[in-house]
Amino acid sequence: MNKFIHDIKKYHNYTIYSAKSELKAEVANSYLNWVWWVLEPLCFMGVYTLIFGYFFKASEPYFTVYIFIGITVWDFFNKMVKSSVKLVKSNKPIVSKVYVPKYILIIEKMMVNGFKMSIGFAITAFLMLINRVPVSWNILWLIPILLCLILVTFGICSIVLHFGVYIEDLANVLNIVLRLMFYLTGVFYNLEKRAGEIGVYLNQYNPLAFLINAARDALIYCKMPNLLWVSLWLIIGMILSAVGIRLIQKNENSYVKVI
Repeated sequence: MNKFIHDIKKYHNYTIYSAKSELKAEVANSYLNWVWWVLEPLCFMGVYTLIFGYFFKASEPYFTVYIFIGITVWDFFNKMVKSSVKLVKSNKPIVSKVYVPKYILIIEKMMVNGFKMSIGFAITAFLMLINRVPVSWNILWLIPILLCLILVTFGICSIVLHFGVYIEDLANVLNIVLRLMFYLTGVFYNLEKRAGEIGVYLNQYNPLAFLINAARDALIYCKMPNLLWVSLWLIIGMILSAVGIRLIQKNENSYVKVI
């Protein structure tokens, strides 16, 4: 763990520079540039609100805000896991020439997707204002909820990055798993209303379902999240992160030979 902290400090400037470069490159040839980072989630929200709100008659209070919170949290996790599986191979020109701790690549991606997530929550705040959603001090619970999301995501991505170097088909398997997880997370609907007792279990044992619901409780319903489960997922996130860091530190010297 000391080496991990040392590497974070040592490669801090590189990580920030790399994240900024990726964000600039992403919109370099686009007519609307950074506006797409606002338009894209808004367009998806409009589509999902129409489908689930109109055709499936979803009746959650403040439904547009409800959906947008789900989309914002899910997109961060989904993009991180999908990109991590081939992260070493996609950075082959860098990792084959100079030494960069491979978890630094994950942190750089987290900065990129974290920036987009922050835009998503800024839009969420605007939607809350438009829809006159009541606000309380419970909104501050969003901080430990997001910390929990970051830890769980980093831990999973670290493990996925390691095995993605050796298993070529892992990306295809993950696409299927993430698609299944998407429908078991309740991004657009209340799992407990749709799935009854099974939904209750999913809201606890599926980290994304729990964190999305906890964020909704804090932002929309002025409720304190279940602190026991927040603590449990924080601990699980730290364990996953420790396992992922250890895997990378132990094996990263062999990654270049494999790719």
